[in-house]
Amino acid sequence: MSLEATILLALAVPLAGAVLILLVGRHPNLREAVTLATAGTLFLLVASLVPAVMAGGRPAAALGEMLPGLGIAFVVEPLGMMFAAVASFLWIVTSIYSIGYMRGHGERNQTRFYAFFAIALASVMGVAFAGNMLTLFIFYEVLTISTFPLVTHAGSEEAKRAGRVYLGILLGTSIGLQLFAIIWTWTITGTLDFTDGGILEGKATGAVTGVLLALYIFGIGKAALMPFHRWLPAAMVAPTPVSALLHAVAVVKAGVFTVLKVTIYIFGVDNLAELGSSEWLRYMAAATIIIASLVAMTKDNLKARLAYSTISQLSYIVLGAMLVNAWGIIGGGMHIAMHAFGKITLFFCAGAILVASHKTEVSQMRGLGRTMPVTMAAFLIGSLSIIGLPPFGGLWGKWFLALGALEADKLVMVAVLMVSSLLNVAYLLPIPFRGFFGDPPANPGDDHGAGIKEAPWPCLVAITVTSLGCLVLFFYPDPVYDLLKQIVTPPR
Repeated sequence: MSLEATILLALAVPLAGAVLILLVGRHPNLREAVTLATAGTLFLLVASLVPAVMAGGRPAAALGEMLPGLGIAFVVEPLGMMFAAVASFLWIVTSIYSIGYMRGHGERNQTRFYAFFAIALASVMGVAFAGNMLTLFIFYEVLTISTFPLVTHAGSEEAKRAGRVYLGILLGTSIGLQLFAIIWTWTITGTLDFTDGGILEGKATGAVTGVLLALYIFGIGKAALMPFHRWLPAAMVAPTPVSALLHAVAVVKAGVFTVLKVTIYIFGVDNLAELGSSEWLRYMAAATIIIASLVAMTKDNLKARLAYSTISQLSYIVLGAMLVNAWGIIGGGMHIAMHAFGKITLFFCAGAILVASHKTEVSQMRGLGRTMPVTMAAFLIGSLSIIGLPPFGGLWGKWFLALGALEADKLVMVAVLMVSSLLNVAYLLPIPFRGFFGDPPANPGDDHGAGIKEAPWPCLVAITVTSLGCLVLFFYPDPVYDLLKQIVTPPR
């Protein structure tokens, strides 16, 4: 099979899977078998592209032109390769988790859930493999629309309100700001193709570059840079598998992935460094990192706490892009992969706790580690990875980001990273400590201490896989690093 055909199949397979899921929806076992087969096939297709990209190749495919010189095109470059590999692998794990969660929690409309999940993954592949800004924008919008039914899955008034916030902010920023920036870029350069060194280099003044950069960064609402962040905590009303993959990996990572793509291929790292246009956005990212961490500390609801943690962690990647040097870009890219495994583990644990014990608040976790030891141990591993402590993969993103801050001679950003890690400790570690060492509540009828009552086994399998992923990525980060170093040449 040619590489061009593989790219197009990676887009088509999830869509075909969605159709099959709808057709066999009356048969739950068959529907879930189709989901798993689709996810596995997608991952194999994506993995088959890795050797060519690692060898320096850039597989490409096209679906035709909309205007002369402006078409729907795909190019698999290293950053997109990494994003697609992470998202497709974690779709398999999340599909396994979803079987246990959706059945264990008695969720309705499960066929619709699995179908839109597949459509969302097809749009993620489109974002990852986009060869120009037009293609990326189209799939970016499809991702927003296809995840709306997942956010509003419960059908409650709360879910409907959350859906309105979700669509309002994400479509408002992308159409009102990002699309305007894309059109302006087209009028200046005559192209939207992603190009090494940036298509705007030498074609826009410092003032124009600065305004365009702000339009792009705030127009990419999925990056959740404050003040355009409220959609993310609102979306936590969705079922936990949605929160886990789409709002810890796919949707939010599509946002920060786009920030990195725009920085590298639209503006150019060296061009931005020379013009100094990213300086103030660097401080906006730093402010989001700290403020969101402080808000997370105030949240008793577990998913709300994790949502604000995600807002903070996403801005690590925006900060890496705005450092506009090799280490910052590598650090941002590494953090996409490392944070994905750590945060999806935490969301999986939150869902397992809900299914097994019906508890949602941090204050209710006392002694829970005695009845759910596997889940609470996994939560500890995910927390340590998010904090950035060895031997877990979350260390590497923060390490390279710190190198980028030092390279840019921005010691204040190093301090932000250090303070943020301490805040991570403050809002994450009390949860497993409370679970393992806190005295169970003495309320009549409370089932603490009544034996092991873990979530269904598919949930535990998924939690175990992602927890091990946090460990493996610490010892074997080279594949991710080797891909990312092709984008920029790090200083010796």
